Amino acid sequence: MKTTIDIPEKELKAAMKFTKARTKREAVVRVLEEFNHRQRMAGLVRHFGTFKSMMTNDEIEALEMKRSHRIFGKK
Repeated sequence: MKTTIDIPEKELKAAMKFTKARTKREAVVRVLEEFNHRQRMAGLVRHFGTFKSMMTNDEIEALEMKRSHRIFGKK
């Protein structure tokens, strides 16, 4: 869809820098895609809630240490 809009130059340049876009159009498309993705993710979180781990961070790290010792033969 072809649309004419007035985008502040400073914001557009920042968007091009952050997205590594080579054209203004590419920057705008990437920003819109990212915005839409974040909105969909936020909707899913609202719908399904957040994930709650049954393990604490310390328990997860201890499990990872055991696995790495077993795999790499560390003592």
